[in-house]
Amino acid sequence: MRFDRLPKLVIRVGIVAVLQTVCVLSILAEAKVPRQGTISQDEWFSYVSHFVTAGGRVVDTANGNISHSESQGYGLLLAYLADDHATFDQIWSFTETNMWLRDDDLVVWKWDPAATPPIQDVNNASDGDMLIAYSLALAARAWGRRDFASAAKRIANAIDTTLIFNFEEKWLLRSAAAGFSAKDRSDGPVINLSYWIFEAIPVLAELTEKDHWSELSFSGVQLVKDARFGSYELPSDWISLRDGVVPATGFPTEFSYNAFRIPLYLARSGYVSRELLNPFLRAMNQPGAGVPVINVNTGKTSETLTDPGYIAIGAALECILEGKPLPDEVKMFKPTSYYPSTLHLLVLSFLSEEYPGCL
Repeated sequence: MRFDRLPKLVIRVGIVAVLQTVCVLSILAEAKVPRQGTISQDEWFSYVSHFVTAGGRVVDTANGNISHSESQGYGLLLAYLADDHATFDQIWSFTETNMWLRDDDLVVWKWDPAATPPIQDVNNASDGDMLIAYSLALAARAWGRRDFASAAKRIANAIDTTLIFNFEEKWLLRSAAAGFSAKDRSDGPVINLSYWIFEAIPVLAELTEKDHWSELSFSGVQLVKDARFGSYELPSDWISLRDGVVPATGFPTEFSYNAFRIPLYLARSGYVSRELLNPFLRAMNQPGAGVPVINVNTGKTSETLTDPGYIAIGAALECILEGKPLPDEVKMFKPTSYYPSTLHLLVLSFLSEEYPGCL
């Protein structure tokens, strides 16, 4: 093909697209990002062999073997941290082909191998979108991949346009495009603080070139301080902001699987202070083995989770704030089921980079 025969407009558009992508890569080159190689090859091989298919699907083994945008996003982040280009490519290829299907550039939240078709609900999940965009941005910077940079920017702009909103002079994050707003629920807006991927926010802010992302971080941290319910002073997984900050109706009023991630995300992004993390430290390091699922209204424990991946979060807080090294059984990674194993690797990677004395 002779380029001198292409319409000038097409040439100009192509040049602009290339310049925009180069600009994205230069922005990412200046952003503070986690270091690669903080997940060992043995740990990563063990994780991949249990939870990642040859086609790049990250499988939630305790939830009907589905995949979701969260699992794909976690898989991408862990592959980046392990410096595994090939697996990263496989995970992104599956995500791009099978789940990046919405017209607004957000990612469909669930892919179910037992359903026909595998996608039954086209809604998104904002934590998955943030994890995917963030991981693509990190890989674009580290590996010089313009295709990743372009995709990261598109998803980041979609998050900015569809999911970030202002309510009572605070910038907040919708849990999904549909189902949680004041129009959708009588107690809306309903938010989930574990969807604030704090470490991703500065990177996505620079991709979108919007100032209100810093306000999103601030509002998230402030909500962690405000959502201190009951005697344990803990947030519930789902929170209503309609009349103050209270546990949302229609959901278990529990500090549970979702909210366990909040202190991990805070620590990984540098929000480390006793005042902020102390309620999580107390709740996740009670006498006896395991992390309790706590009803924030009554203070009662409905179950105690003994997987090392959950225990690792509380143990990390105890080391960071009180200098106590991790127990030996937590230092070693052995895959159990997808979700706690993912959290476990995120804890170990973070400590390896920032608090190696804990290990």
